[in-house]
Amino acid sequence: MRLAGHMVLMGLAYERFGAGPPLVLLHGIGHRRQAWDAVLDRLAPYRDLIVLDLPGHGESPPLQTVGRSVANALVAETMGLLDDLGLQRAHFAGSSLGGRLALEAAVAGRAASVTALSPAGFWRSSRELTYARAVSKAMQVAGRLIQPLGPSLARTTVGRAVIYAEIVSRPSLVGSEQALGDMNAFLAARYTTNAILAAATPFAGSVPAGVPVTIAWGTNDRLLPPRQALVAKERIPQARLVPLPGCGHVPMTDNPRLVADVLLRGSRVAQHLGRQSAAGLARTSRCPAVFDANRADRFFRHQSGELAERSAGMKFRLTAKRQSCSIAKAMLSGLVWINDLHDPPSRSRHRHVSRRA
Repeated sequence: MRLAGHMVLMGLAYERFGAGPPLVLLHGIGHRRQAWDAVLDRLAPYRDLIVLDLPGHGESPPLQTVGRSVANALVAETMGLLDDLGLQRAHFAGSSLGGRLALEAAVAGRAASVTALSPAGFWRSSRELTYARAVSKAMQVAGRLIQPLGPSLARTTVGRAVIYAEIVSRPSLVGSEQALGDMNAFLAARYTTNAILAAATPFAGSVPAGVPVTIAWGTNDRLLPPRQALVAKERIPQARLVPLPGCGHVPMTDNPRLVADVLLRGSRVAQHLGRQSAAGLARTSRCPAVFDANRADRFFRHQSGELAERSAGMKFRLTAKRQSCSIAKAMLSGLVWINDLHDPPSRSRHRHVSRRA
């Protein structure tokens, strides 16, 4: 059963429901809290979930940076929600930018544990950050072009592949309603997205040694390469690395069962479960690396070696204009099939939205 929080007039939009220790879920840049929808029903029986829209995203008010940096504003607003809810500490999980903010919560002493999915801030060179900025700009340019066609695109697998471009590995698993909402939310958040990317800095905080940290990375992440997990491990020695086989940059819809499993284990939920439920969790993942730290480390080091060798002769001169043309070309090709593909409609799910003062 979902228990929605109270309605107030201002502040971050959020939902709260479930049972157990509190777990805060933070979405990525340009996304919205509905990014977590695919895993919520798997988490709610074991966690008091707090799912929010970051400042300048979804239904939350714009990001206010007067007198403070973009990073400080994001952290302050997120921690402010915890204050309003009367929570000194909580478990945190985040995707991309949300993963970075979850780690910042640990630095601030507010996180009981952190599970970060492809967290931002661990690029190995400036060209990787430049690439991420270029892809984001390209998706904005292409998104504005295709927005009038959004409803038609969202109804087909080909169309959803265009909408999600570089961030989802299995667009066929995303519902049409969510795809359309995500596209519109991404475009609405573009000014905040650009401000965040322009001010991006590497993660340099010190996570207390007693805070458990799980760094999970989709093996098909095309936005932030999986090799960045090794940088995260260097900067956060206690971090446990977990590969997410077949998943993209935003893995929640690519493999909801695996992602929920990683979140539960990362926030130490398994110890609170009964024997049958815990055994069920153990069966959810077919990737032994999820439970074997040494094997996971070897996996990421192998990926790093392969990718480094593969890209040794490449010249990273990607521009937003070239990338937007590539995405737009894929979009136009996909439109040919829109009327021939018919995916079943997604089940509508009502949400109660609460806001903090």
